[in-house]
Amino acid sequence: MTSRQTLATLAVSALCVGILVLFTDIEMRLVRWVNCSAIATEAEKNSDVCR
Repeated sequence: MTSRQTLATLAVSALCVGILVLFTDIEMRLVRWVNCSAIATEAEKNSDVCR
């Protein structure tokens, strides 16, 4: 494996990790928005996710 291939592999790996982190953050915001909205029960609003 040449150094160019190594750099390309590292760049693709970093890109994949960044995408996973971004989608996880978006998913958590979506879950919080759905679970803590006006139609949520009082127990859901007091859960750890909504705090």
